[in-house]
Amino acid sequence: MSSPISDRQVRRTAKRLDRNIEALLKRREQEARQSTMQERAVDAITRFAGSLVFVYLHLLIFGFWIMANLDLLPFVPAFDPSLVILAMVASVEAIFISTFVLISQNRMAEADDKRADLNLQICLLAEHEVTTLLTLAAAIADKLGVEIETKAELEELKEEVTPEAVLDEIEEKVQRRGARKPPSTQ
Repeated sequence: MSSPISDRQVRRTAKRLDRNIEALLKRREQEARQSTMQERAVDAITRFAGSLVFVYLHLLIFGFWIMANLDLLPFVPAFDPSLVILAMVASVEAIFISTFVLISQNRMAEADDKRADLNLQICLLAEHEVTTLLTLAAAIADKLGVEIETKAELEELKEEVTPEAVLDEIEEKVQRRGARKPPSTQ
């Protein structure tokens, strides 16, 4: 008994899938090569700051600092008894780390925008192709005299949809709903 998908179809799909994966990987490698030294440094710092090694290192350093300055380590003299220097160091470090994280997030958002644009273009192309195929199938059905029960729905589906029209409709509905929002309880 043979499966509904032949081995040949699986190989063809696998080749196409493999080609697409390779294209994506090459694109990522190209983008990584084109990144500046500053971008690579920010990525490295952010990667390190988001690791458990960073946490363990801070536990070790801050733990030692606190224990030494609370006279819990008799062999180490107190050098920051009020822990003000520790608080200042931690605050300055937090400022820089949060800045590096924000820079990385901005770059990630930019990459997400590019992927969203690509996805939109592919969806628009697929929408156009499906509409064309639907029009062709309806013409063939008419030519062969095949009755279609949902003719009105079919006619609606055959219409081209522009992204501008969809965006305008979304904005209009959001505005209408915004006007009907209940007053704030604050």
